[in-house]
Amino acid sequence: MGHIHFLGIGGVGMAGVAMLFSSRGAKVSGCDLYPSARTGWLESQGISFVRGHSPDHMTSDVSALIVTPAVQPSNPEILAAKERNIPVRFRGEALAEIVNESDSIAVCGTHGKTTTSTFIACLFKNLGLDPSWCIGGESPSLGPVANAGAKDAPLVVEADESDGTLALYRPATTVLNAVDFDHLEHFDSEEAYFDCYRSVLRQTSGCVIVCRDHEKAYELAVENSKNTITFGFDERADVKASDWPGIPVLGKHNVTNALAAIAAAISRGFSREEILKALPDAVSALPDRRFETVAERDGVRVISDYAHHPAELECAVEMARESCGRGRLRVIFQPHRHSRTKALLDQFPPAFDEADELILVPVYPAFEKPIAGGDIADLYASFRARPGRTAPILARNPQEAWEHVFLTLRPDDFILVAGAGDIVQLVPAIQSDMASSRFCFGRKQRPLAGYSFFKTGGATTGEIFAAPSERTRFAIPLGQGSNTWISDCVTERDFIRLENGAGLPGAQFVKGKEHLNFMRGIPGTIGGWVKMNAGAFGHSIGEYVDFVVADGKRLSREECGFSYRHSTIDGLVTEVKLLDGDFPAVPVPSRPAFPPRTCGSVFKNPPQESAGRLLEEAGAKKMKVGGASVWENHANVIVAGDSCTSSDILALARLMAAAVREKSGIVLEPEIRGIETN
Repeated sequence: MGHIHFLGIGGVGMAGVAMLFSSRGAKVSGCDLYPSARTGWLESQGISFVRGHSPDHMTSDVSALIVTPAVQPSNPEILAAKERNIPVRFRGEALAEIVNESDSIAVCGTHGKTTTSTFIACLFKNLGLDPSWCIGGESPSLGPVANAGAKDAPLVVEADESDGTLALYRPATTVLNAVDFDHLEHFDSEEAYFDCYRSVLRQTSGCVIVCRDHEKAYELAVENSKNTITFGFDERADVKASDWPGIPVLGKHNVTNALAAIAAAISRGFSREEILKALPDAVSALPDRRFETVAERDGVRVISDYAHHPAELECAVEMARESCGRGRLRVIFQPHRHSRTKALLDQFPPAFDEADELILVPVYPAFEKPIAGGDIADLYASFRARPGRTAPILARNPQEAWEHVFLTLRPDDFILVAGAGDIVQLVPAIQSDMASSRFCFGRKQRPLAGYSFFKTGGATTGEIFAAPSERTRFAIPLGQGSNTWISDCVTERDFIRLENGAGLPGAQFVKGKEHLNFMRGIPGTIGGWVKMNAGAFGHSIGEYVDFVVADGKRLSREECGFSYRHSTIDGLVTEVKLLDGDFPAVPVPSRPAFPPRTCGSVFKNPPQESAGRLLEEAGAKKMKVGGASVWENHANVIVAGDSCTSSDILALARLMAAAVREKSGIVLEPEIRGIETN
């Protein structure tokens, strides 16, 4: 087999394939950005690991480089391999080679692959076999992601369709779960997606075990195989739930996964009595991130789940509702990939109908670039367009979403954290917070909506100070709220609102000063003006600053680092001194007064461009999300109307920025503090 090198060997799928090749006598090495428990396990299996990526890994004895589709073609190891004529193969291609040489059971389908594969391998172990396996998830019952068992025992693999390599498999047995159109990043049509399944079904040498409850899966199986065994709740199934009552798993879909494992055991000649004895322990533990309890305290339970397709999410929410009793069901969800978000946009909202509260966080892109229609704002707008439904909260990141949930805990809250991206990195923080002395119910909340011109926003469990002191050194300044967006999420940060000095309205400073005419009509405090170097009509307040005092330190105009809508002033501005002297008046054209509940320009003008013009050309004036809309007189202004939430405003701002990026390629930078659009 030669020397096979794995790029990104620490990944759950790559590690399993690497281990199987090593068990078959190949020299295996691998690299990844960081060492992990999984790379440590590989080293214990005799597989060498090196941290980082380098063309030097392509030594003269390397016979093949194995990669995943997520690795960019510009990776230095791929370039080095091609230069040295070393074959570059996808992980799925390499696994297919092992499957095709083995007495293999390939578990495929859009949903349930990991759980079903785990159940089958565990059941076979309990039935006295010594199976091999390669599964895309670890579990308490099986342990590592892969195992090299006895040569005469079956190999159970989770067969991934995402990159099309499933079509290369020629297994002895295929298990087909439910299939729904997915992986738009690879397949350009539903037919192309289902053709992948047709190939593996036709190439299966033995029987096809298929879910009878799912019409498309059943249709594919009977059209492409003459030897089928069906399973499910459907009374027409060969292995049906009514014949196997009391399967000890939570959720209808997991009962279905267990029935698939039973059907696999029957296909290998095991009796009902043998299966009944071995089954309870085989299905006693789900794989990691499959409805996994990550924290529990005083009646509050936090579940982490890998669900990211609408059908999977509906099942996860249904399981959570069954489990939460009389408590609130609160869900944090991170969509996975822009392409999936766009294609299944209107299928996501119904999946969360049973949730009492939903907090959405930005899409995890995997290796994709943003695409029109696939942003979290598009998904939020889809939720918001459903009449009679409670609006979700749109958080700027997973950490903000969890902070909101943690600070607003009530007894018996049931919290589901769902998604297949980096939202899993929340788990350590969740576990730390839930075990800490900060855990409590009924925190006092101070509303923040009144501190923004938008009159929207959540609350803080911290303090709101009216004057600076040592206690407010790290507090967030609010000013008059004329340029501030406040999240709907509850925070524990302290806030300060100056009432004197630099906290006075800027309008007081321009009275009788004709050279500051350009500042007339701009709301906000003088401190806020200076901090962001506010201005209009080609001029900025920084041109006329003598000095400022920030956090007790006096800064000259030169030390303030003024540039377009920006300064380098660090800290809270408490004093501003403008230049004395006679200056020529600055003539400015008249402009319409801003409507109520707006914070003025949402975006800064790009160099040599007008953000308003770019937005108008991109069709922004027609945009509306919930109670937020773009002002008819200016495409760079959002107006908060009736029932408007901060999440509406954030989503609308993201859609406005995306429209400009799509039309002109220009990335707009927000001018309103707090809004994030990338």
